[in-house]
Amino acid sequence: MKVLVIGSGAREHALVRALTLDPTVAAVIAAPGNPGTDALALNEPVDATDPAAVVDLARRHEVDLVVVGPEAPLVAGVADALRGAGIRCFGPGAQAARLEGSKAYAKEVMAAAEVPTAMAHVCTDEAQLAEALDAFGAPFVVKDDGLAAGKGVVVTEDREVAMAHGLACLAKGGDARVVIEEFLDGPEASLFCICDGTTVVPLDLAQDFKRIFDGDEGPNTGGMGAYSPLAWAPQGLVDDVVARVAQPVVDEMARRGTPFVGVLYVGLALTSRGPRVIEFNVRFGDPETQSVLARLESPLAVLLAAAADGRLEDHDPLRWSAQSAVTVVVAAEGYPASPVTGVAIDGLEELAADDLAEHVHVLHAGTAHDDEGALVSSGGRVLSVVALGDDLAQARDRAYEAVAEVGLEGGHHRTDIALRAARGEIRA
Repeated sequence: MKVLVIGSGAREHALVRALTLDPTVAAVIAAPGNPGTDALALNEPVDATDPAAVVDLARRHEVDLVVVGPEAPLVAGVADALRGAGIRCFGPGAQAARLEGSKAYAKEVMAAAEVPTAMAHVCTDEAQLAEALDAFGAPFVVKDDGLAAGKGVVVTEDREVAMAHGLACLAKGGDARVVIEEFLDGPEASLFCICDGTTVVPLDLAQDFKRIFDGDEGPNTGGMGAYSPLAWAPQGLVDDVVARVAQPVVDEMARRGTPFVGVLYVGLALTSRGPRVIEFNVRFGDPETQSVLARLESPLAVLLAAAADGRLEDHDPLRWSAQSAVTVVVAAEGYPASPVTGVAIDGLEELAADDLAEHVHVLHAGTAHDDEGALVSSGGRVLSVVALGDDLAQARDRAYEAVAEVGLEGGHHRTDIALRAARGEIRA
């Protein structure tokens, strides 16, 4: 099988890595890819949000499967164009991708499917925004209705901050909307559900860390780290979420004539009233994917092709490593507000050659080669360092030992990824 992966981040590097380990895969193309994928696959330039350009690339390479990584190409209709051209694709069409492209639409679908979620108000002007904030009270949860690269949500005790974020969302113009939700208590978890329009196959649970600083302080980011599995999660949680959330949503999308084929990412809060959906995404999450795929032992291409073909019902049960995986994101100076780019990155070759390499791998995200061919930073989240261990404590130790070997002037990372879980301090 020849597979084309669309995207350029650490999530796509993780997908490429997992696909190259699949014995059914003969070749992988990454478009546009990054310096990390270039070492494993063929990188090809492409405008990932241009459906015609992606179709042309897939045809030129005669690929057997296209896997769309980021949300923007899905919302832009890349999957529709591929399927329309007769090319097998893993990823939802534009209408189904509205589950992430519009939080208001996602709430509408959840209501129709009777999915447990937070109460919410959709606001279109300042007066409605003020009224909704006062109705729910602090902590305030303010969400941009559209795509915002993981940075569209503000959770704050400060009404002025909440109001300012809401107004900034509305100021985008057009049909801009902002969603105000009740605050959900309890630990959070992420569940990726592979869907073929009818059947749902869940992956293993993960937990990510959205805020920039230790102790969940500071502004939201695209994600500063993750780990899997969740030993503290209640027995039967995955089956419960599939039965009460993922399957009803897949059934509802089919009823609407917009079948969901791809990853339904269910972001959960395990509240005192039971699991509640925080949000849906329509693709693999970053950085949870880095930890989850590090533990998946079943062939990834076989799974994704079965979903694209509507054959998940016949797929063998998934196999998982008993080990734990911890991912730590190394970010650029100034991230998330104004990341400094063009900074030299070193230590990766040395890391790949030492004893840690057996248990650790580094995935590229915001990296590039400068005019002299040196590896430099090119974005906010620069690298994902992924480590496996017999338990979370060992995986954490290995991840942070590897992070210490990475050279990035001004770079920073959280030091508490998976710490409370390793200490047994999380209770659902």
